[in-house]
Amino acid sequence: MTIAAFLFDLDGTLIDSMPHHIEAWRLFHEKRGLPYDEMGFFVATAGRANAEILRTLVPGHSADDYLAMADEKEALYREIAMHDLELIAGYEALRAAARERGLKLAICTASTPENMQLAFGRFGLDAQVDTVVSPADGLPAKPAPDIFLEAARRIGVKPEECIVFEDAPLGVEGARRGGMQAVALTTSLPESEFRSFDNVLAIVQDFNAIDVDALLRDAHKKETSHA
Repeated sequence: MTIAAFLFDLDGTLIDSMPHHIEAWRLFHEKRGLPYDEMGFFVATAGRANAEILRTLVPGHSADDYLAMADEKEALYREIAMHDLELIAGYEALRAAARERGLKLAICTASTPENMQLAFGRFGLDAQVDTVVSPADGLPAKPAPDIFLEAARRIGVKPEECIVFEDAPLGVEGARRGGMQAVALTTSLPESEFRSFDNVLAIVQDFNAIDVDALLRDAHKKETSHA
């Protein structure tokens, strides 16, 4: 088995957006007089879709209410991120190294179309990959593996030929359910949140810590040992 593709989450993986999402959620809580435990909230919700978060946070509302609340929170995020958003360190070098080795690339994200457009407009990320897949395509959010499996289908590779890059346990679990190995980034959560996953090849602070050739060798070795 040869690795043929890298699949990247967006928020907290390609872009350093999570501090801005945390601040947007803080403002959202403040406006409604809701108590806010930043770390507890983040650990409980990392990687989850807004609708799921909001149903737990403010139960008893209609679907339209939740859509409006989600739009409000994401508008708060974009107001902050449009000025301060940055790429995760080392991504551009990793992308170049992957392309030099003939790997396909995809973005697999639970982000909204508006938030994706903010990141794509700022960094041109959509033009640097072969496909972008999200719940906007009618697919369930992570930890369902559908987003990753659809990306693999579009770029013409088998699931086991993909490595997923994620900053959230739900994303790593989605990769596991899809039969894919993963690299976990500790841009959002500590290393301890990822140690229990048997599909994790490496846990790194950012992309600067990744040697692509070594990663590909480790992936092949792990796959062979499980065969």
